[in-house]
Amino acid sequence: MNLFWHDWAGLIGVALVLVAFFLLQAHKLSGQGYPYQVMNLVGAFGILLSLIFGTFNLSAFLQEMAWFLISVYGIVRGVKAKKAAAAPIL
Repeated sequence: MNLFWHDWAGLIGVALVLVAFFLLQAHKLSGQGYPYQVMNLVGAFGILLSLIFGTFNLSAFLQEMAWFLISVYGIVRGVKAKKAAAAPIL
């Protein structure tokens, strides 16, 4: 079995998403924290690469695109919340 770079990207992506979910369930990561969000973002990106450059599957692509976008939303929301908390009250 020969694995190409996009196969490795997909395998690493799956591992990241699964480890993030396990650590969340084990109460080792917060669902609101950056490590969890970034692990999901990078994991979904790796899976998307494997779907785009490897064997395409529309349903898996749509799921991973949603996972990626939701992770971006979570990161942006977290950044905005930190900025709002750090802003001086006038």
